Formats: sequence, C-alpha cells, structure tokens
Amino acid sequence: MTAYSQSAGEPPVLAELVGELERLLRLRSLPIAMKLFECREDMEAVARIRRPTAIHTLDQIVGQAARLGWTIGITAEDLVGDQCRAVVGLGHAKRPEWLSGEEMAGVWYATQADSARHQQAMHCVPDGRYEALGVSPLASGRLADPDIALFYATPGAMIYFINGLQWSGYKRFDWSVVGESACADSWGRALVTGEPSLSIPCFAERRFGGVLDDEMLMALTVADLAKAITGMKALARNGLRYPFPQYGLQQDAAAGLAASYGDKY
Repeated sequence: MTAYSQSAGEPPVLAELVGELERLLRLRSLPIAMKLFECREDMEAVARIRRPTAIHTLDQIVGQAARLGWTIGITAEDLVGDQCRAVVGLGHAKRPEWLSGEEMAGVWYATQADSARHQQAMHCVPDGRYEALGVSPLASGRLADPDIALFYATPGAMIYFINGLQWSGYKRFDWSVVGESACADSWGRALVTGEPSLSIPCFAERRFGGVLDDEMLMALTVADLAKAITGMKALARNGLRYPFPQYGLQQDAAAGLAASYGDKY
C-alpha cells in the first residue's frame, strides 16, 4: 500500500509522485509527461499550452518542458525533420527515403546500408493514428492520463531507481542502444511497448535538448513510476539510499556488508 493521496482504484496524485521522486533521487530537472493526441484540437485544448513559433527538434521540445517548465503542443509541421517525426508517429515520416537512411549515411554511418539498418532498428510509433503530441511538467497535471513520464538523472540515481522497480515482482531489464537518435530507445520504446525504457542520450539530445553530460533518461508509465517509488522507499528503510555514501577503497568490507546482511559477514 502506498502513502499517496488517492481513492480506491484511482492513480496516485502526480504532484505527490513527483515530489517523492525528486526527494529520493535529488533530480536537477523536472520530470515530464508526454501524451499523443489523435486530434490536434484535443492537444490545443490543454490548459496553458504553448505552440512553437519556430521549427525545433523534438529534443528541444522535451528540454523546454524539463528545463523551463513549459507545457508545449506540437504537430508534424513544428518539427525539423522526419527523424523526429518518425519516433512519435507524427505525419507520414516513414517514407522509403527515410527508411533508406540516406541523410545519415556518411555522417553517422559509413555506408547507406549501415544507415538503413539503423533506421530499421529504431523503436517508432506507427504513422497515421496521431496528429499531435504534448509535453508538460508531470506535477502540473495538465496532460491528463499521460502515455508516459520521463526524467533525467545521473547513472547512480538511475540504478537506484531500477533497484526500486525490481524490489517487488522482480524482472530483468534488457535495453538496447540504437546510437544516434537515442530518443527511440527512451520515449520511442516506452510509447511503443509500454515498458520502462532507459537510454544514454545521443549527440542531438545533448546539443539541441540541453541534456547534461552525466545524465541518462528514463521513460515509463506513471504506474511503473509509482511502483519504483514504493520500491525505493522500501530500500531506504533498509538503509539503502541515494546518493550512495562512499565506504573507502581500503576499509574492511565485512563491517560495511554486515550493516545490511547481518551475521552473514
């Protein structure tokens, strides 16, 4: 049973979830919500939503929500190219020329065949169903019933979060690295599969999206976010907390291990 304010059968209050996540992981940017809309008008009806006045990468749109606290809605026309559109299924990005990888050949990959294999490896929402996408600080609740939540954190914070996910109902996580266009590993994969999706943000995310050098990105459902928080709070009760205190390279390890495992050490 969680400690969040909620009625029976209702999801946790988003602001409370975010507060717990920020406290447990010492986050430096805002956890955000992402939601796809079948109708553009539904996106435009979101309270206090901003519409871009310039052409952007999707990395920039995500960064504006996470770093500036904006609620932003976009359509295919707001994005700079099909690489951004394809991952979230906006427009009709997955044309033969996009699948061929011709734009990335000689830039990121030695041959067009290499580039085409990269395009095929990406997790992408299918074209044709959605007209718009919204991103917003998760705590604001402006995107009702978001498809996924996303947050940036250091590698140490991420492994602690994963430990929380694995506290109850353990499962092994296997994540892949597509390379450039790593948004396909995070929000693309989470939107397509509904599974927690960890990524090492790529060059474009760092150059255009403001991602810091020591940050990784997690994308997952709100239900899995709540599950991980419950797990991290259980770990904290066992004395396992983030940030991890340094024990010392030359100390006797038995005493430190005994704090968690008792007389086994």
